[in-house]
Amino acid sequence: MKALKWLGISALVATSLLTTSQATFAEEKESTSADFTERTYGFVAVDEEMVSTSTLFTYDAGLTFTYPDAIRGVYVTGHSAGGARFNDLLNLLDTTDLNAMVIDIKDDFGDLTYMPAEDSPLAALNIGNKYMKNPREVLEVLEEKQIYPIARVVVFKDTALAEAKPELSFVEGSSVWKNGRKEAFVNPFMKEVWDYNVQIAIEAAKMGFQEIQFDYVRFPEGFETRSDVLKYGKGDYATSTEDDVQQRVNAVTDFVAYAREQLKPYGVKVSVDIFGYSATLPEAPGIGQNFSKISSNVDVISSMIYPSHWTSYFGIKKPDLEPYRLVQEYAKAENATLAKLENPPISRPWLQDFTASYLGAGNYLKYGKAEVEAQIKALNEAGINEYLLWNAGNRYTPGVDYTP
Repeated sequence: MKALKWLGISALVATSLLTTSQATFAEEKESTSADFTERTYGFVAVDEEMVSTSTLFTYDAGLTFTYPDAIRGVYVTGHSAGGARFNDLLNLLDTTDLNAMVIDIKDDFGDLTYMPAEDSPLAALNIGNKYMKNPREVLEVLEEKQIYPIARVVVFKDTALAEAKPELSFVEGSSVWKNGRKEAFVNPFMKEVWDYNVQIAIEAAKMGFQEIQFDYVRFPEGFETRSDVLKYGKGDYATSTEDDVQQRVNAVTDFVAYAREQLKPYGVKVSVDIFGYSATLPEAPGIGQNFSKISSNVDVISSMIYPSHWTSYFGIKKPDLEPYRLVQEYAKAENATLAKLENPPISRPWLQDFTASYLGAGNYLKYGKAEVEAQIKALNEAGINEYLLWNAGNRYTPGVDYTP
């Protein structure tokens, strides 16, 4: 007899499950234990084998993808996926060992990169755009070419939702607080925000995306310096006796665990993007990211280890000048951290394929074939075979050996 496993069921599918299943729902529980492994919400006891084989519990999007030997992917904006650059990107993947695309579904502003159908629950959110006229057609092309599709959903950096519902954001005086780049965040303590993003992720899964990648799963940078002056709710965390740091860590980790549970009926992998330095610390206290706790609740962890994004670290004074060494040292730290977990996720870091000229003369390199290959080589030597390449404009370096 297979062991029973607690499986969270999405509010969006709860009604249909109740009418077709004899499962008995338990009273919802919440865990705030510091000894965190995997958190569950609104759960039902089911047989694990039944879940993995029954069409009752697994949504069929009607597309078939085979997971590659190892994911080697690129970032793709909604504009690129729906425009002329898409053909250029397809050609890049057709002619190299790259095999996956991470496509924006909910972008850095909080907007959808497509227009939801009129009967979609997302239509009422009024955040749709026509960057991709037909995401399903995009996915069908990717299926034909067996390019693994990953949907990127930006979670807590969301100017659109913050401005529409300030009560779900952070308020300074009478206005929604924004950072120096004029970006607003929504509040990770609020479960309404969780469900808002989960329903977007569910629609992406139903389209046929094989994986949901959550980005900006954190509080704003430097939040610990302004947490006492901003106005915001804490929802169910208001009665917590833990300190502010642990409350933030719990909120972020709990969202990841909750989202993963809600997405299980759709058969997709769940990944999270995370600051690279988070793997080198017990936790990043201001933003609420605990690398080990998040990693325990995802299928894939994607640290953003762009050399340009590090200050002096690992004894490297100017990391952008030493891409191989920076990635080599990071991989040692990450491997040591993941080795302590009972069920570590796949490691699939983000690598740099852009030039950080903003660092100033003497502090950056012009990144090209050698620099990209150096990062990949450092990962491979550390036993990390999956990676993603970031270039905001989706203009990737030609001639790279992606499997050195």
